[in-house]
Amino acid sequence: MDNTSYEQFNIPKSLFEDSARFLKEGMNVIVSFESDEPIIAKAPNSVELEITYTEPAVKGDTSTNDLKYATVETGVEIKVPMFVNQGDRVKVDTATGAYLERVK
Repeated sequence: MDNTSYEQFNIPKSLFEDSARFLKEGMNVIVSFESDEPIIAKAPNSVELEITYTEPAVKGDTSTNDLKYATVETGVEIKVPMFVNQGDRVKVDTATGAYLERVK
């Protein structure tokens, strides 16, 4: 939806490439049009997502550089440090799917 005119547009997910898996409702994206047809779409460089599932860390594992798998609210599985828990919010790079940081 255009934020100024409130006009609705259907943008194919394929224009976002791999970053489409991190998109959620209400997120601002950039879309370029040619003759009323979308030709380029770009997601933000990073997004904040909630961890919906991950195994709990074992005491003593928090000081290493080991990573574990976690599922974010969009259903994508990413690798996060051992100290990240279910319910935490994390910043994820939309281009690579890499964990960037935990958000307070």
